[in-house]
Amino acid sequence: MCPQCGTRDAEWDETAGGDENAYVAATHKCIGCEVIADKQAELPAEGQAARGMKVYLLPAAVHAALQAQRELTGRRRDDEDDD
Repeated sequence: MCPQCGTRDAEWDETAGGDENAYVAATHKCIGCEVIADKQAELPAEGQAARGMKVYLLPAAVHAALQAQRELTGRRRDDEDDD
């Protein structure tokens, strides 16, 4: 079996019971993968800032909740500093 495409030679070989048209190459565009690729293009190309950087998808509602939590935590710290 080919590690790249997952087919076997016999599947394509008519003398082995296969068909040279056993598969059709198709394309599919994943918007999520496109968004990830766009964000990766914004990352620094090299240097310390680029090390370990990963891009992942996070549901918008989860992102908003995390951002609100950070803002609240930041305000609490500011309030404590005023005391």
